[in-house]
Amino acid sequence: MSDSSHSSIIESEEHTALRAAVAALGRRHGRGYDRETLWREAGKLGYLGVNLPEEYGGGGGGIAELSLVLEELGGAGCPLLMMIVSPAICGTVISRFGTDEQKRQWLPGLADGSLTMAFGITEPDAGSNSHRITTTARRDGDDWVLNGRKVFISGVDIADATLIVGRTEDARTGSLKPCLFIVPRDTEGFHRSSIDMELQAVEKQFELVLDDVRLPADALIGDEDAGLLQLFAGLNPERVMTAAFALGMGRYALDRAVEYAKTRQVWQEPIGAHQAIAHPLAQAHIELELARLMTRKAAHLYDTGDDTGAGEAANMAKYAAAEACVRAVDQAVHTLGGNGLTREYGLASLITAARVARIAPVSREMILNYVSHQSLGLPKSY
Repeated sequence: MSDSSHSSIIESEEHTALRAAVAALGRRHGRGYDRETLWREAGKLGYLGVNLPEEYGGGGGGIAELSLVLEELGGAGCPLLMMIVSPAICGTVISRFGTDEQKRQWLPGLADGSLTMAFGITEPDAGSNSHRITTTARRDGDDWVLNGRKVFISGVDIADATLIVGRTEDARTGSLKPCLFIVPRDTEGFHRSSIDMELQAVEKQFELVLDDVRLPADALIGDEDAGLLQLFAGLNPERVMTAAFALGMGRYALDRAVEYAKTRQVWQEPIGAHQAIAHPLAQAHIELELARLMTRKAAHLYDTGDDTGAGEAANMAKYAAAEACVRAVDQAVHTLGGNGLTREYGLASLITAARVARIAPVSREMILNYVSHQSLGLPKSY
């Protein structure tokens, strides 16, 4: 929908200008976009690294700016899923906790898109319970040796490395001590196999097996005893970016439906004149705008260093955006009727894609658990 009504109180002139520039790029590529071409162009223009430090080739902004980029590309029908992973999660973690050498090696490439990094946390038997991560890292002289499995890891085939979340071996039965390691794609013992997904997305999903993967000492990000701090430095931006991904998809679907409702005529007036069509579309627009506000709040809190406040807001933003996206897509398809299921209009594939935002990177039920426990102080059931 049009952004002309945005007030500078809600969004700065710089952000409004960034939205307009990225939206123009998105319109040039459109729904039939080529991922590699768009990725390269977005990187060259500085959009992929807008959140990374200027001294390493980034834009010096934050997750607020990066989320705007993803939302606007999604609004044009050409979202770049790996933005959630490469600059948002991996770039943020390396920026905050990496050594000077790790920053020099990775951040300039992540900023201009010449390097891509995947993120591996999810495991077959852990699900949403990150405390059950069993991928272990043990010391062997100056090296680290990793063993474990990961599932539903996006874009490993196009990533130069994967940031793997493991845990120190002596913490296997104790408190969670996540450690993050950079594993180059062709490392010996690092195996990937694609998962046959019903969802036909540009970015593929993989299962990973780490079989005595030997890494040098400098593959470790930050401090092995930093605990949850390093992990959540990446997970809060992931939730904000997933919200932006959902918002873009919902806006794209809603725009297509509104265009159709304005011109499709069966009786005397276009179908958009009928309240049974108009009101659900208006409701979808309201829900997307409300979710967008919470997404901005979450990004602002994170960028200003309020990790605790950002945790609550990021979960709420992800929840609200996912729900709004699913409803917007459903109503868009319903508005077009049979045309909504054709390739020509490009909405049917979004029915499945929209549900991804409800499921990943954390289910809506786990977000409700978080809010009930952390925000409302209700007792845990697990």
